[in-house]
Amino acid sequence: MATASGTWGYRDRFGDSFGRTYFRRFGPGVVSSIGVGTYLGDPTDAVDDRYREALVEAFESGINLVDTAINYRCQRSERVVGRALGEAAVERDEVVVATKGGFLPFDGERPSDPSAYVREQFVEPGLVDVDDLARGSHCISPDFLDTMLDRSLENLGVDSVDCYYVHNPETQLTVRDADAVYDQLEAAFEGLEERRKAGDIGGYGVATWEAFRVPPEHPNHLSLPEVAARADCAADAAGNEESGLLAVQLPFNVEMADAFTAAVHKREGERVSALEFAHDVGLSVFASASLKQGNLVTGIPEAVAAEVEGDSTTQRALNFARSAPAVTAALVGTRSRKHVAENVAAGTFDPLGAKAFDAVFE
Repeated sequence: MATASGTWGYRDRFGDSFGRTYFRRFGPGVVSSIGVGTYLGDPTDAVDDRYREALVEAFESGINLVDTAINYRCQRSERVVGRALGEAAVERDEVVVATKGGFLPFDGERPSDPSAYVREQFVEPGLVDVDDLARGSHCISPDFLDTMLDRSLENLGVDSVDCYYVHNPETQLTVRDADAVYDQLEAAFEGLEERRKAGDIGGYGVATWEAFRVPPEHPNHLSLPEVAARADCAADAAGNEESGLLAVQLPFNVEMADAFTAAVHKREGERVSALEFAHDVGLSVFASASLKQGNLVTGIPEAVAAEVEGDSTTQRALNFARSAPAVTAALVGTRSRKHVAENVAAGTFDPLGAKAFDAVFE
């Protein structure tokens, strides 16, 4: 697991190469404000090799944050992360490793009949109850997540992960109401609180796509305050003094800024945005899709480009995402060493200050 001494030591090795607040507090130590994502790419050996090279380069260049999930690229992404951690000239306690559970994963490649695969690999052995499934591919029951966490640890070749996300819980809203999903989350959190006591995870989070960015009347909305309250209840049930809920992950970029602009969560009688709520209660936010899955590489709005530092559009887009309040790090999918170098260089520039960031939206 990442430690205070390990991550601060990593910061001491690389910190002088970067701009202001490049390393930020997370968990017991610090983490780079640019992280490597591992979602995109076909489940092939060739893509595995490119990811491995890019990850090693990142770990040895000042990025000590990697984000993955058991379902990414049919479990190959987790396995590549594990190989890169073993190959890179870093210690495990210097690197923050985050993964996710929720979607039923394939193994190595996409099967010709996914429905039959789910039935044979998950339903018939009793790993998943059909009543807990949404869209035939999503489950957040405590027993399922417990099994997936064990499998993730094996894939990664580690004894623990620093943040374990419940992956896209809004998927469950397609088959049940919001109150039932909150109950599911509380049960899932209770299981994760037990794994935290056992030392298998440093803490947990919720990774979403729409849930925290859309208004309450939207069918995919989940209340972040309610989710946080359920985590507190789970901690109490597990006998832990405080909740292990550390983070939320959600899309944030110059074209998808509603996590900052949309006041959709109730707090003390008023509506606030997801980022404002997270900032107020001390939750870290990890920005996914910071380059909008590559769509921002060719251009960002002129008003933003004029304010954000960077030598390229990619660097300006990354620096915008990591300038937002409550954002601990911007995640960017990286499958080449060349792209790693460009992303790392983004961190040599200072992010926007709070007033300058707010001015972009005026």
